[in-house]
Amino acid sequence: MPLYEYRCEACGQPEEKLESLSAPTTHGCPSCGAQEGMKRQLSVAAFALTGAGWYKGAASEPAAAPAAEAPKAGHGCAAGGCGCPLAG
Repeated sequence: MPLYEYRCEACGQPEEKLESLSAPTTHGCPSCGAQEGMKRQLSVAAFALTGAGWYKGAASEPAAAPAAEAPKAGHGCAAGGCGCPLAG
């Protein structure tokens, strides 16, 4: 559940509440009693991607391409080991 910040428009009293995503954006002020006085505020999310495999702006670093294996001597087309007519 997200933590929402509220502020009363009548008295300025701040409040934080853990509520579901479908919670109403206004409610009564517990300090001054104003009906629908507490309005949900826009605030900064406390979420950051950290740790190995994550970097800012993308999901993960691209995987490094595997190093090409050097051909073994005596095998493959260049050495005539495949038997094709182009080998040679």
